[in-house]
Amino acid sequence: QVQLVESGGGLVQAGGSLRLSCAASGRTFSSYNMGWFRQAPGKEREFVAVIAWNNDKSYYAQSVKGRFTISRDNAKNTVYLQMNSLKPEDTAVYYCAASRYYTTSSNDYDYWGQGTQVTVSS
Repeated sequence: QVQLVESGGGLVQAGGSLRLSCAASGRTFSSYNMGWFRQAPGKEREFVAVIAWNNDKSYYAQSVKGRFTISRDNAKNTVYLQMNSLKPEDTAVYYCAASRYYTTSSNDYDYWGQGTQVTVSS
């Protein structure tokens, strides 16, 4: 079992930055691939980024590539999402999730956090 708790969301102006954190409980965190997803009002949940369990690779949605960076600290059981050059279209609830697979599909993620709201004003 892995429990995930996101933090770091908030209101920011366009062009600004935020860093989201996702703290995990459980000693098996380091064996899971970790992903970030987001869901805007009236839209389906979409993939944002994923990082491998051993930190050796990551992958981003085209819409955030070059602006967002995913990282993890297995010693702290935490995964991060650094978001720069934020745009109003980045406004959404952001979720972290854990998967046994290195995947962009939300269906393959076993554990989810409760989400944190990110609002970008124009």
